[in-house]
This record gives sequence, C-alpha cells and structure tokens, in this order.
Amino acid sequence: MDNRLFIFDTTLRDGEQVPGCQLNTVEKIQVAKALESLGVDVIEAGFPISSPGDFNSVIEISKAVTWPTICALTRAVQKDIDVAVDALRFAKHKRIHTGIGTSDSHIKYKFNSNREEIIERAVAAVKYARRFVDDVEFYAEDAGRTDNEYLARVVEAVIKAGATVVNIPDTTGYCLPSEYGAKIKYLIDHVDGIDNAIISTHCHNDLGMATANTIAGVLNGARQVEVTINGIGERAGNTALEEIAMIIKSHHEIDIQTNINTQKIYPTSRMVSSLMNMPVQPNKAIVGRNAFAHSSGIHQDGVLKNVQTYEIIDPHDVGIDDNSIVLTARSGRAALKNRLSILGVNLDQEKLDKVYEEFLKLADKKKDINDDDVLVLAGADRSQNHRIKLEYLQVTSGVGVRSVASLGLNISGEKFEACASGNGPVDAAIKALKKIVDRHMTLKEFTIQAISKGSDDVGKVHMQVEYDNQIYYGFGANTDIIAASVEAYIDCINKFKA
Repeated sequence: MDNRLFIFDTTLRDGEQVPGCQLNTVEKIQVAKALESLGVDVIEAGFPISSPGDFNSVIEISKAVTWPTICALTRAVQKDIDVAVDALRFAKHKRIHTGIGTSDSHIKYKFNSNREEIIERAVAAVKYARRFVDDVEFYAEDAGRTDNEYLARVVEAVIKAGATVVNIPDTTGYCLPSEYGAKIKYLIDHVDGIDNAIISTHCHNDLGMATANTIAGVLNGARQVEVTINGIGERAGNTALEEIAMIIKSHHEIDIQTNINTQKIYPTSRMVSSLMNMPVQPNKAIVGRNAFAHSSGIHQDGVLKNVQTYEIIDPHDVGIDDNSIVLTARSGRAALKNRLSILGVNLDQEKLDKVYEEFLKLADKKKDINDDDVLVLAGADRSQNHRIKLEYLQVTSGVGVRSVASLGLNISGEKFEACASGNGPVDAAIKALKKIVDRHMTLKEFTIQAISKGSDDVGKVHMQVEYDNQIYYGFGANTDIIAASVEAYIDCINKFKA
C-alpha cells in the first residue's frame, strides 16, 4: 500500500462558508500562499458558480501559487463545470471537484430521483469534466449514510468514467470511526478498478469524531484527507489539518508520510484565526494556547524532570518558539517585521510604518505584545476605508449609577455626536450609536474574548446584527473592551447593503 498521504485543504471553500468568516480576494491569496508554504498538496479555492467573488478568488489564487493543485468545486451540472473550467484557466495544476448526493435521503428528498438516475448523472458529470482537465475528483455527498453496496456501484462507475480521486464524505458527521473505516475498506475490497483512483476522506465534526473518522479512513486505505486549518467549517467544523499532520508525525508505526512542514502549523493557524476573526479555543489540540501548558503540580513536576512525561509533541515541531523575540515599546521596526514574517505576513514599507505606529500605541498600554496582538494590528487597516468610523468615545460607569456614554462618528467625512444612558457601558454606547445611525437593527449575538490572560490585554469582540432581514457579522479589537464593542457594531453597519 502506498505510504504517501495527500493533504487537500478546504479552508478557503468549506472553512470560508462559516458565517462571519468570509475573506476578500487579497486575504484569500494570503492564506493560499501560507498553505503552499505549509506544504498542502491541493487547495480547494472556492465554488466558482456560487458568486462572482468566489469565481474571481479561484482565478487570483491560481495565479498566486505555483506547485499545489488548485481545485474548484461544482455540482454535477454542466454549467457549474463550465464556470469552474473558466476560473481555473490560470492554474498550473488544476482539478475539478464534482459530485452528487448518494444516500437514499438525498436521492429521495433532495433530488426526487432514484439510484440508477443518480449514477447516470454522476458518470455524465465526470465524463464532461474530463473533457477539460485530466484531474477530476468525484464526491459522493452523504456517503457516510449511503448503503455500502450502492456506494461501491457509484464509485466503480465514476472511476470507469475517468475520476482520478473519489471523495467519501461523512457529510453529517454521523459515522463512528469503526463504521467509517469499514466503509473505506469495503470500497477497497469490492470496487473493480479501485487502484486507478485515490480514495479521499472528508469528515465533519458534528459528533466530535472528524479526526478519528479520518484516521480510520487512512488506516483502511484512503490516501487523501480533506481538512481545514483549525478545523473550521460548516456547523461544528471539518477535520483539522494540524491534528492529522501531527498524528501521522507522532505515530511512526503507521508508516505514512505527508508533505506538511509542521513547523509552519502554528503561524498558519494564528494567521487564519486573525483573518477570519475566528478565535481558537484555548484547549484546542495542537494549536490552542493551552495545548502545551501545564498547571497541575504533578504534571509540572514530571515535565521539569523529563518533558516526555506529559508532552508527546515538541512545541517547536508545530512552530511554537519559546525563545522568540519579545516585542515591547522598545522594539524596532525590524523586530516587528521579523515577527510578522514568521507569522506569514509580509508588508511593504508604507504599510509596515502604519502598523508600527499602531504597535507603539498598543505597546504603551500593555507590557508585552503577543502574536495575536501583532496579527490584529496587521489586519487593522481593513477598516480604514469604511464609510463610518469611530472618532471618540467617553463612558461613565460604576456600581449604583446608570452608565452614560457619549461618542462621535465620522460618516463619509461628516461628523456626528450623541449621548445616551443604558444598562451598563456597552449598552449605553450602542444606544448612543443608534441615535446617530437611525436604523431598525437588532443585536443577535455578542461575544467577547481576551486574547491571553492579562487585564491589559487586547479584547476581541464578535457581533451578529440583524438588519432588513439580513444577518451581518462584525469584529472589533481594542484594549478597551467597550471601544472594541462599538467598533464591532460599526463594522456590522459598514457591511449593510444599501
């Protein structure tokens, strides 16, 4: 059995479908270049027919990266495939990822069809895609709940039609690892011509089993895994790239190799988290800030005596450098530029100067600047061209008194001021904001996160606001959590459709 495992990253397609995590084309290119540096084999760059933005992103990513295969998703529809072919025209190595639902539930309720017709549509889509590209991947959507015998018929038919990769998704995250592994083994044992294609996993984490299912698939013959950075993705997310890479690296007895440069894992994780405004939970495996922390006295004693007593992974192997330069108010541009470069962010001199100015302001407020702070600063210019900007904010608050806030906004160059009282400083500030921006808006979700543990730390605020029956997502970051809250609300408003 071939011991090479191909890493198919769908951060920019499945991961980017998470509400509030949408990236612009420039940001997608930044992520794609980081994925190339990380060593992924295939980058799923988007679903071209879904929107002009996705179409353009696939084009620009194709131009920006060199050796990874660029993949575009389609349905088993000729128009989808035509648009994907157009979007991939600049890719050095191109793949079309087409497919259709194969479970009885999808066949009956989604397509109002039957098993034989689904096979016909699958074969037709693969044959049509092969007219344009040599590399065609077929996905059997909801394969996790598809009868194995019928699934084997579908897989055999699409391989004969020219599919080079066949994706077996656990679309709903329902399978048990033993069940999913047995499904892959059944296909390996029963599909005529299975050696002519690579079997791929694509597991969702609805029941917390995405990584276990993926590894079970690999142990039973799958040689491509579809993953995302930080495990982001629809609903509970996808299999995490960093978890699969480090399982393979740690378990030598599996005897499988990937092309992943694991020392790039941590900076790539931080960059994706910052660009997508998607916090990494502290106890997240491999990349969470507590992944290598030891608070138990027994654990600390063991680690001090021999690190291998409780650490099976060397933090340096995933790119965590304990001896990295500490950034303070006395650090120069070179140190800041070096830290950004390590985190996968390369700035021209003009932008570096602007970020450095903001860095000095932040460094005066808190003792040490961490990687997340730096990434927030590097991404802060995203709000520079917003129509509405916060000019000033003043809040009076305390115990036994009603909070009062006054603020000033710059709206397309014109200045407005308002004040209001509320049940707390954030409520007062948002009520003052609403006096100026007179729209019927409803705050649906409000999340605050401190990047690390200090009281002087930068706080991140994520907001979800409903306006005109649409949901908008906003983000703010500031050492003043009230200011961050207002900035997040303003970020939502700036995204309102006219």
